[in-house]
Amino acid sequence: MDHLLKSFSFIFHPLIMPIAGVIFYFSKSPRYIPMEVMSTKLISLFILTIVLPILMYFLLKSIGRVKSIYLESTEERILPLVLNFIVTLVIIKRILTPTQVVELYYFFVGILISTLACLILALFKFKASIHLIAVSGVLMFFIALSIHFSININGTLALMAIIVGAVATSRLHLKAHNYKELIIGFFLGVIPQLVLVNYWL
Repeated sequence: MDHLLKSFSFIFHPLIMPIAGVIFYFSKSPRYIPMEVMSTKLISLFILTIVLPILMYFLLKSIGRVKSIYLESTEERILPLVLNFIVTLVIIKRILTPTQVVELYYFFVGILISTLACLILALFKFKASIHLIAVSGVLMFFIALSIHFSININGTLALMAIIVGAVATSRLHLKAHNYKELIIGFFLGVIPQLVLVNYWL
């Protein structure tokens, strides 16, 4: 059970969730999107949301700005969050424009707002759960997509709700967060996506 709970934090890592949301969107969208467009965007997003953050982590670790991948203190979180904010800003300016894929554009605008909120809290010494921000934001995005496209994805939504609970349990088990940090993280993920639904649903 110990290994199972730990695995949830790695399998559903915050770096993975945004591109998981994009892949799900492309698999469910009824719109015709050329395969070369999807491939280009997925490759670009993979580089910017997964490869680049990993490289930046090793750079920050080598210069002593972070001690571990867990970013245990609020001080360690600040620079990675700033860099993630910049990367997300590049994505919504260059990769996912509202004229091409409006749903994904606002999905990443929501991620941008969540990142900014998490950064502000870190500056005030509060460590909101980034894991919960990521999974809850994707859950809200999936709910909005099911309404927007009038598709039945109840099984996926139920699975995502279980994943949110499993990730929260994992973070508590690892003593990475307390209940307050998890709850704040959940709402930081859900609320921006919920508010932005008004612009594309």
